[in-house]
Amino acid sequence: ERDMITGDLNTAQVEWIVQYTITSPSDFLFNLRDPAPTIRDLSESAMREVIGDRTVDEVLTIGRSGIEVEALAKLREMIELMQLGVSADQLQLMAVHPPRPVQRSFEEVNQAQQDRETLVNQANGEYNRVIPKARGEADQRISAAEGYALRRVNEAKGDVARFEELLAEYRKAPEITRQRLYLESMAEVLPKLKSKIILDEDAKQLLPLLNLGQ
Repeated sequence: ERDMITGDLNTAQVEWIVQYTITSPSDFLFNLRDPAPTIRDLSESAMREVIGDRTVDEVLTIGRSGIEVEALAKLREMIELMQLGVSADQLQLMAVHPPRPVQRSFEEVNQAQQDRETLVNQANGEYNRVIPKARGEADQRISAAEGYALRRVNEAKGDVARFEELLAEYRKAPEITRQRLYLESMAEVLPKLKSKIILDEDAKQLLPLLNLGQ
């Protein structure tokens, strides 16, 4: 684990491992007195260079995979240049922490970001649940209103057509048409009445027709 300076002049505690394979035993044994510490120092040099190009937020959060890839590439270049007889297979970040004095503050910031993402996801889920339902209900109401309007228009057209037909008949035979309308109206209304009184057209008043003794 090493304390490293980031590109925005913050510090981060970085821990990583390097896995390598010996490809040339002779180079590995004779080109350097102690290759293993050399590989460790080279990996630290590569890591400091890569982290120095990034902000502390990138190092602690979204930039980890990019750091691993770039640092491994730089380490391989240095190993090949020095002919160490090894092949760097993997460089993996194990832990990345902010400096201990401010670690709690960073954790609170990260927790706040996670809470924000959770709330955003919940809001999006609620939006995706409510909005389609509201749109469906609105579409149903619009369809019902359009159906009602169409029905009323058709009914009005039918009423107009019947009136025009009746008017044509009335113009041809006013008295007959008037009498027919009267009879049709009475045929429709009389069955709905509970009691009926038929008046003599020659009667002058109602009293002669009423049985006052009962």
